[in-house]
Amino acid sequence: MYAVIATGGKQYRVSVGDEIFIEKLAGEAGDAVKFEQVLAVSDDAGLKTGAPEIAGAVVDGEIVKQGKQKKIIVFKYNAKKGYRNKNGHRQPYTRVRITKINA
Repeated sequence: MYAVIATGGKQYRVSVGDEIFIEKLAGEAGDAVKFEQVLAVSDDAGLKTGAPEIAGAVVDGEIVKQGKQKKIIVFKYNAKKGYRNKNGHRQPYTRVRITKINA
C-alpha cells in the first residue's frame, strides 16, 4: 500500500515505514504530523485518485529529525566588469517517518 502526498510544493510517494526528507515543518523530533493533502492511494482494491485530493484521507507521520542539508555555493559573476559575489546556502529540512495511511 502506498500514497501520494503533497507538502512543501512537492509530491512524494510514501509507504508505511518510509523516511522522507521534506521542506521544514514546525515541531521537534518525536512530534506527530498529519498530511491531509493526499492525492492518490493504492491498496489491494486498486488505485484511488482525488480531484485533486481524496476527501477524508490522511497520512500520519512522526518527525525523526530537523536539520540542514549540505552547503551549496552560489557564485554570481559578470565577465569584464569586476563583479564577483560568493554566498553559501544550507536548506533546512525535516526528516519524517510515515507511520500510518488512512484512506
